[in-house]
Amino acid sequence: MDHFDSSDDSDDDIFFRMMYHYYTTDLLQPDSAPLLTRRAMLNRNREEGHGHLYRDYFADNCVYGANDFKRRFRLSRDVFLRIANALESRYEFFQLRYNARGRRRLTTLQKGDVSIRLMAIGESPDTIDDYMRMSERTARESLYTLSRGVVETFGDVYLRKPSLHNLQELYAAHEERYGFPGMMGNIDCTHWKWKNCPVAWKGQYASGHHGSPSLVLEAVAS
Repeated sequence: MDHFDSSDDSDDDIFFRMMYHYYTTDLLQPDSAPLLTRRAMLNRNREEGHGHLYRDYFADNCVYGANDFKRRFRLSRDVFLRIANALESRYEFFQLRYNARGRRRLTTLQKGDVSIRLMAIGESPDTIDDYMRMSERTARESLYTLSRGVVETFGDVYLRKPSLHNLQELYAAHEERYGFPGMMGNIDCTHWKWKNCPVAWKGQYASGHHGSPSLVLEAVAS
């Protein structure tokens, strides 16, 4: 995976582009001046959260297989583990540490899993506390740090500009798949209500999901 994948929009490419988008926006910047307030100490039992996550997705006889992981987190489990291992070896934030009381902190799998949940599924940072045993503040910090780490670690490979040869291969691949010549990538699709659709064609452009005929418009970038 040390070259630009020009065969199609693979899950890896989409994931790294999303990470770059999150990293370059101001939505995930950590708090510059944290409030110095006394907070109640919660015994979240982080070990239980890690064990639950490991049994569900990463154990040899896990509850949910590789297909379930890819469907829920929008990337393969192997790619997730590769990213987690790379960030753990490079950043102290993702390494397993202990606090001043000798209690174990959150693991790499917990922080990485929460980051993907917030990004791919769109969950609120406060909703994953009961399952992952992580505070809202730590969840936000995990997402920001993972986004920054992915860009800094893998940006030279997955976020570099394609060469002329790569562009030609991308054009050919997308023309074969989508039928659009000179197309670099698929951005989004939307249903457009066709108010003046001829009566004879309504059966072809109507479905159970929409009450009236509609066309699917696909936005592309060249």
